Amino acid sequence: MTQIACKSLIVQKFGGTSVGTIERIQAVAERVIEAKEEGKQLVVVVSAMSGETNRLLGLAQQIDAVPAERELDVLMSAGEQVSMALLAMMLNKMGHAAVSLTGWQAGIKTDSQYNDANIIHVDPSHIQQLLERDQIVIVAGFQGITDEGDITTLGRGGSDTTAVALAGALNADECQIFTDVDGVYTCDPRLVPQARRLDVVHFDDMTSMARNGAKVLQLQSVEYARQHGVPLRVLSSFEEGEGTLVSFESSAASDVVGIALKNQQTLLDVDMPVSELQEQLNLFGMQCWCKAVAADLTQIVTANEDLARLKLVLDKKMHQVAAVSTLSVVGNNVQNKVDHVCAVLAEAGVLVRQKKRSAHCLSLLINEDDHQLAVDVVHKRFVVEPESLDNRPLLAVS
Repeated sequence: MTQIACKSLIVQKFGGTSVGTIERIQAVAERVIEAKEEGKQLVVVVSAMSGETNRLLGLAQQIDAVPAERELDVLMSAGEQVSMALLAMMLNKMGHAAVSLTGWQAGIKTDSQYNDANIIHVDPSHIQQLLERDQIVIVAGFQGITDEGDITTLGRGGSDTTAVALAGALNADECQIFTDVDGVYTCDPRLVPQARRLDVVHFDDMTSMARNGAKVLQLQSVEYARQHGVPLRVLSSFEEGEGTLVSFESSAASDVVGIALKNQQTLLDVDMPVSELQEQLNLFGMQCWCKAVAADLTQIVTANEDLARLKLVLDKKMHQVAAVSTLSVVGNNVQNKVDHVCAVLAEAGVLVRQKKRSAHCLSLLINEDDHQLAVDVVHKRFVVEPESLDNRPLLAVS
C-alpha cells in the first residue's frame, strides 16, 4: 500500500467524440493502460457517447416539450453510465482491473438546481479505497446527487467540471482533458488557420478566454481548477503530444495574449431605463451586456438561444437591432489598446457598435457578418506581428 500511495495520481477526462464508438472506447482504454503501465494511479471521467445526450433529450421532448426537471436529470444521467460501463468492460477484457462508478457512487454531492447543478462537496473516500486496491476507477461525468438523494446533472461542460472536482478532492498531480483538439490556441484554428498552440496558459488568461467564447475548456471547470490549484492539461484523444498546460505559470511576455469570439448573438433595444431592466433580468437569473442610450432606452446583447426566454420577461418592450458577435482581446493592460484595436478594425471597414474593457479583457461588439474579417485582422496585427518581431511566446486559446 505504501508503494501505491507514492504513485502519481492523474485524473483523465474523455469527451463524447472520444468514446463515440466501441473502436474509440478501445483506443481510450489503450491510452489509459499506457498511463497505468507508467506507474500512475488513474481516475477516468467519461462523457456520454457522441450524440447520446441529444437522443435522450429528444425522447423526453416527444413526451413533453418542457419535461419535468427532476425526471429529465434522471434520464440525461443515463448516457454517461453507458460510457463508463463499456470502458470498464474494455479495460477488464484487456487485463487491467477497472470498476465504474456513477457520480453519486463517486461521492459527488450537488445542490438541487436540476439540469444545471453546482458541486458543493466531493467525498473521495470510496475512490481512494479502490485506488489502494490498484483499480482503475471510471466515473460517469456530468452528474451528482443531492442531500435528499435526487440525481442531478451539472449543465454544459459538466464532465470537465466532474474531472476537475475529483482531481481537487483527490489532490491529483494533474487533470488531463482529452478532446478533439490538441491543445489551446491563439484563436480558434477553424477561424484562423495561422493560430498556433502553446505549451502553457496562465489560469487568468484561460478564465478570460473561456468566459468570452473559447470553447476548448468550459468556464466552470477552469474556475474550479484555479480555486483548488489543480493543473489542467488539454490533450488530443486522437494524436500524441504534450498538449497545453493550464497553470499559474506566466503564459506570455507580450500584452495581447489571445483572441476569442462569441457568435449567435442579437443586439436589442429595450424601452426601459437601464436600472429597471437590470432588476427585471436579475429576477429571472439572466445576465446581459447592457448599455443605457437614453433615459428610457437601453441596448442589450443576448445569446440567440435566450431570445425566447427574454421575450417572456420583456414582451413588446424589446426590438431587435442587429445580429452581432463579440470579439474579445485578452491580455495585460489591453484596456489601453482600445483606440489602437478600434482603429485597425475601422481601417478594415468593421464597425464597432459597443465596447467594454477591464484590466485583462477588451470586448468589442461587431456585426455578425464582419466576424471573420475582424478576427483575421486583429489576430494578425496583435498576435502574429508582435510574435514575429520579438519571438516571444504567446497564449494559445481555441
